[in-house]
Amino acid sequence: MGLATLSLENPQHPGTMILFLQCDDVVAARTAFRARGASPSEIEKVNWIKMRMFEIRDPDGNVLWFGQSYHKGQDSPSRRDSQPHGLRQALPELPFDNVPAAVRYYRDVLGFRINYQQDDLGVMDRDAITVLLIARTEQHKGIGSFGTYVSDVDALYAELLANNARILGEPVSHPWGLRNFIVLDLEGNRITFSQTFE
Repeated sequence: MGLATLSLENPQHPGTMILFLQCDDVVAARTAFRARGASPSEIEKVNWIKMRMFEIRDPDGNVLWFGQSYHKGQDSPSRRDSQPHGLRQALPELPFDNVPAAVRYYRDVLGFRINYQQDDLGVMDRDAITVLLIARTEQHKGIGSFGTYVSDVDALYAELLANNARILGEPVSHPWGLRNFIVLDLEGNRITFSQTFE
């Protein structure tokens, strides 16, 4: 079964995690991984997300998907990575028993915009961040977490506090140069919002 028929609901892989990474040049990225000894799959068109993709499996069977939009050149220059092969953004997946309720929470409380929604999937955007809210299955059980950098952690904290988000404490400045706070969503997935400082 190829990438063109893949499903987030029923992935055909032994691992329990899938990580999606967008890149500027999927062909160059695949070539670089092969040169380092990896065994990437062939590049395939995945129509339901309008991307050309390949995958690599780690030793535990977890899957890394690398994709590039069919519409190359439409990405904002501010989101392009200056590193070779253009890895730009991770795409975290968080599992839920009730995806529609999770979509409402991310929209109404955490300030995300609905990019795409169906019963078992919510694609949520806020600024340059995209998060997939997926159905909890045997392949995707437990809870998830991710962290993101923000430009003004205190302003975001005030916004989410006013929206009655489940915040685990006020922003804290750490000696390693990060000021952050943690939010739990309605099913316990954990999000850490961090701002760098000197």
